[in-house]
Amino acid sequence: AVTKESAAGWKAHLMNHGYAPRTINSMLAAINGFFRFMDWGIRVKFLKIQRQLFRDISRELSRQEYDRLLTAARSSGQERLALIMETLCATGIRISELRYITVEAVERGRATISLKGKIRTILLSTKLCRKLLKYARKQKIAAGEIFLTSSGKGISRRQVWFELKRLCKAAGVEASKVFPHNFRRLFAVTYYRVCKDIARLADVLGHSSIETTRIYLTISGEEQARQLDRLGLVS
Repeated sequence: AVTKESAAGWKAHLMNHGYAPRTINSMLAAINGFFRFMDWGIRVKFLKIQRQLFRDISRELSRQEYDRLLTAARSSGQERLALIMETLCATGIRISELRYITVEAVERGRATISLKGKIRTILLSTKLCRKLLKYARKQKIAAGEIFLTSSGKGISRRQVWFELKRLCKAAGVEASKVFPHNFRRLFAVTYYRVCKDIARLADVLGHSSIETTRIYLTISGEEQARQLDRLGLVS
């Protein structure tokens, strides 16, 4: 028979065998759902996980690494990829929102994005608009999406991901740091350092909660260690 004690013992077994806390909680969610379905009146408590105070340095993309990626893309003739990286990093949009970067939006200097039932308008910098229009003219794109495949279809998330991973070695950047969402985070960190306005940043990123935005601003462990050293509280 399944009892509260045996269910709690299974939770302890998972902890003793080194499963990650989030993995354990996902497994507990599944088993608790089964218990509810069976109407056994058993529920195993989830582990309480404190919000991560710093990011893993192995996934931290720096401004210098971003610049190296751009240089490598241009040097290898990947103009489209370089411009995609700049667009993601200069606007903070998600890779799935890249389709809203159209000739019409660039001409207006702003793009209206609709996602998950929410609509927001983002501004495009003058310099970015100039580069996007120049690229569109070169590719003979008069209207609609700017970033297209050779067949004329909008470029996919999968294609961008593949091209980025292939670029890593030439740029001398760890592949674990290079994925579309990290450009969005680099935008968030850079924006906040300049403006110090988390509420406005949340609006730009399209977040419903500032708590979500705070996750983007989490610093690396190395940076937090340097901040602790600067406190000068150890003689």
